[in-house]
Parts: sequence; structure tokens; C-alpha cells
Amino acid sequence: MKENLRDPVCGMEVKEGSAVKITQNGKEYFFCSVHCKEKFIRGSAGEGVAVCHSSMGAPFYRNKLFIICTILIFILLASFFIPLLIPLRRGFLMYLKRVWLAVGLGLFLGGLIDYYVPQEYISKILARKKASAIFNAVFLGFLMSACSHGILALSIQLHKKGASNPAVVSFLLASPWANFTITMMLIGFFGVKGLFIIVSAIIVAVNTGFIFMLLEKKNLIEKNKNTVDYFEKFSIISDFKYRLKSYKFSLGTILSDLRGIIRGALALSDMVLWWIILGVLIASIAGAYIPVHFFHRFMGPSLSGIIVTLALATIIEVCSEGSSPLAFEIYRQTRALGNSFVFLMAGVATDYTEIGLLWTNVGRRTAIWLPVITVPQIVAIGYLANVIFK
Repeated sequence: MKENLRDPVCGMEVKEGSAVKITQNGKEYFFCSVHCKEKFIRGSAGEGVAVCHSSMGAPFYRNKLFIICTILIFILLASFFIPLLIPLRRGFLMYLKRVWLAVGLGLFLGGLIDYYVPQEYISKILARKKASAIFNAVFLGFLMSACSHGILALSIQLHKKGASNPAVVSFLLASPWANFTITMMLIGFFGVKGLFIIVSAIIVAVNTGFIFMLLEKKNLIEKNKNTVDYFEKFSIISDFKYRLKSYKFSLGTILSDLRGIIRGALALSDMVLWWIILGVLIASIAGAYIPVHFFHRFMGPSLSGIIVTLALATIIEVCSEGSSPLAFEIYRQTRALGNSFVFLMAGVATDYTEIGLLWTNVGRRTAIWLPVITVPQIVAIGYLANVIFK
């Protein structure tokens, strides 16, 4: 019996005993979720596009969202009998009040994007080895409402489909923080200042992409040897016109589209919502029990505070949706917006999972250059933000 198998859609490892399985042309395929299986059946997986990482196919008692919600409910109920837990309950409800509308809207819009934006469009645009691919990568990162772990798999699959290495790196950097779900969350937490974090993340992604283009030109990083012939033949405009012409407006079509949007939103929520709840819970614990002077002493608006924040972001392995509440807790305690930005971006730029995937799938030199290029930019912007937003 095989211990670990790889989902052909999202690229994640799954165990045979708990995976969703189908047999096609005499060959068995295993999926992490029903959503990925449906994507495969509809044909999107035929080109190897990674789209999701969810646990919807697992039994309910093994579903991560169910587990984290059960733990949360137990803690909240216990807080009515244990005075020590009252600050935790108050902190959690404070966070919930701030983000519930933003998260709900982000999930719904993510469902819209998942249902209406074909995966082929994304792959086609990112496969072009031109400067415009960098801007395309960042823009399409905004459309990919998936958690950072799902983005990892998608980035690697896009590399296999012929996307240039600079475009892959830009997409990897921009997607977790520029996608619409996180945009809504950050604005819900930080207000208008959340836009500074988003714009800064885009600047880092674009700068890094162009620097990687220069490195590729100088043969200092690997070049993607995968063919892109398929994408040269595929026309987005022609396909869009065909889809628009073929679309039949009716009550049945509207209901069918609505079901598809809801399925996409539910799949996205199963993918990211447990991370959001976990992040809010950890942030609530930090706010309730870590003394304020600890934040001011070690994570204040100074260069040393930024370095400590950078170190913590490197160590803490939390999905982007879970990092956002933690970043806001840092800001709430220290008023250092730059530290929050460093915590969010450094988690992507220095994360060992992402560097490891680049190392094994894209190239060793590409993986090494990622933190070398991004960390100085992140620290500089973080320090600048602390000076501007005193």
C-alpha cells in the first residue's frame, strides 16, 4: 500500500486511506478534496494546473475546519466558567467583529473568480517570457484567491507549464498578499493603512521579478526549459468571445452559476478559513496574555524590532490568512506598521517550504537568490513605514 500519493491537481501529498479516489483509463488518481477531483474531471488538471488545497474529501472529524471550530467553541464555552479565559474570549470577539464582513466578501468574490476565470487564461499569460509577464503575474496573483500553500503548488505547476522563472517568483510573492480575500482582511484590520501593505507587497514582487529577469539574462539563475507551444496556440480573446457567444442567459443558467460560485466559495473557505480562525485565536492569546512591554521592548518601531520580527516570521509557519491577525496584533500593541509588513512579507520570502520547493522544482540558484533579493527590500520598506506612520 502506498503511504503518500500526490494530488494531480494541486500537487499536495495525500494518504491513500483518506484521499478521494477515481479510476480513469485503468489508472487510479487520488485527490485531497472533492473540489480537486471535480477540477480534474472537468479537464483543468489535464494541463497540470494547481488550483486548491482543501480537506473537503476527508471525514468530518478529520476536517481541519471542523477540528479548529470544535476547539474554539470549547474554549469560548469554558471562558464562562474559567475567569482566566475571559480576556481570550473578549480578544477573539474583537477580532471577529473586525473581519467577519471582509472575510465573507472575500470568500464570495473568490468563488466568483474560481468559477468564471479559466485556469488556462492564467497559465497562458504567465507563460510568456517577457517583461509584461511580471506585471501579469502580480495582477493574476490578485485573482488567485487561494491560501499561500495552494499558491505554492500552483506556482510550481505554472513553472512546469512554461512560465518564466521570474514570473513564477513574482507570482509566488504577490499572490498570498495581493489576492482579494487578503486585501479585504487587511483593510478590515488596518483600515486605509492596509493598502500600504498591499501596495508595498506588489512593489517587492515587481522589483524582485525584474531583478530575476536580469539574473536570468546573466545566467545567474536557472532558465525554464519547459515548452510553451501550447500557450502560443491558445487565444484568450477568441476563447472569451466563444464563451460569451455560447452563454445562454436564463433562470436555469443563473441558478447553475450560483451553485458553481457557492461551490468555489465553500472550497476556498475550507482551504483558508481554518487558517484564519487559527490566526485569530493565536493573536487573541498573544493580546490577552503577552505583556505589552514585551512587544514594545523586542518588536518596537526600530531597526532591532524589525530584525526580531523578521526572525519570528521566518520561524513561524502560518498560512497567509492566519498571519494577518498576528500582524495586526503586532501593530495593535506597538503601532509599528512596518513591523507588521515585515512579519507578513518575510513569512513568504524566507519560508523554508517555499525555498525548498523552489530548490527542488525550479532551481537551487533561484531558491538562494529569493531571500537575498527580497529581505533587504522588505526591511527597508518596513523601516520606512515606521518612519512615515509614527
